[in-house]
Amino acid sequence: MNTQPADADDWVDLGPAEALRDPPLREVVLGRTKIALSCVDGAFGAVSGVCNHAGGPLGEGRLEGAYVECPWHRWKFHHRTGEGEPGFEEDRVPRHEVEVRDGHVWVSRQAATRRHKAPHAPHPLARPLEAHTGALRVLGLSTTNLDPAHPRYSTSQALLVSALDHARLELGCETRRIELAELDFRACEGFYSRSARACTWPCSITQMDPNDRMETVYEGLVHWADVVLVATPIRWGAPSALYFKMVERLNCVQNQITLADKVLIRDKVCGLIITGGQDNVQGVAGQMLGFFAELGFVFPPFPYVAHTRGWSAEDMENNVAYVRRSEELHQGARELAARAARLAQVLRWGAGEVCASRVARGGRKASRPHAPEA
Repeated sequence: MNTQPADADDWVDLGPAEALRDPPLREVVLGRTKIALSCVDGAFGAVSGVCNHAGGPLGEGRLEGAYVECPWHRWKFHHRTGEGEPGFEEDRVPRHEVEVRDGHVWVSRQAATRRHKAPHAPHPLARPLEAHTGALRVLGLSTTNLDPAHPRYSTSQALLVSALDHARLELGCETRRIELAELDFRACEGFYSRSARACTWPCSITQMDPNDRMETVYEGLVHWADVVLVATPIRWGAPSALYFKMVERLNCVQNQITLADKVLIRDKVCGLIITGGQDNVQGVAGQMLGFFAELGFVFPPFPYVAHTRGWSAEDMENNVAYVRRSEELHQGARELAARAARLAQVLRWGAGEVCASRVARGGRKASRPHAPEA
């Protein structure tokens, strides 16, 4: 017969110790309380199963030595004390008493220590959205994959430059150009696929990795630009690989609608520039229009300019030469910039905002995710 600890009503028998040693980390639920139960070098530990950072399930993570690593964003807490990893000890999760009695593991329902979240300054990107009073701002995003050390002519980027030059020199806009090939940023690690709440704003990669330069794109799209012009080549019937790498990391912008009732892209205009040696312009444009619309962007009439010489045109050097000398294509890019700027002026000085700070989810983003239990 098992000997129950004192104050037995506060303790729970989890079962035979031998059965609980492997796997060495698991989640157990005591009523409404989630516990990360671990066994390291034969010693059991029990801490809260809810991470301090974004509520991740610590019991579903893994052990890194004596530390439980959260599966969402890799925050670490000592498996017995609940304290953060060295240098972050102040960030701690509650610890629960655990005992082995007569071969059974007992855990106290009541936490022996309190949760403590060390103060962390909010990331600069998390600041409130603010309107500006100066000239219209036009941001160009080039997604062609060039080697900055060995530049070559890019047809999509060349048309983007023409559009930005027109916006600056003829329309009086302030302009910036971001070349994704010059930014060292990590690919999306699929936090959203683990849990909706694992996708944070800004992206947790940006929060944790000071060398991740996706911050430049977030700053430009969310806080700086009134107009965004996105340029891409066609690669195997689709936008460039760099375009999709960026798009996956922009998922956190869209997810703020679901997670925080917050629309980050409001009354901003988007235009597209698409070039390729082969066809599928409409398919590429459709993907891009659909994605940027879901972020909250609106589009001018005839929202993209595009060029392709067709399926049988494998002589790419002639495609480059054609774009170089085609005044018609460059004029099309300039007029796209002008249409986008005119729409941005209407949105900025018109009869009020088009997009509210919140939107109904029904039929669009469905229901709010349930909050994790402490």
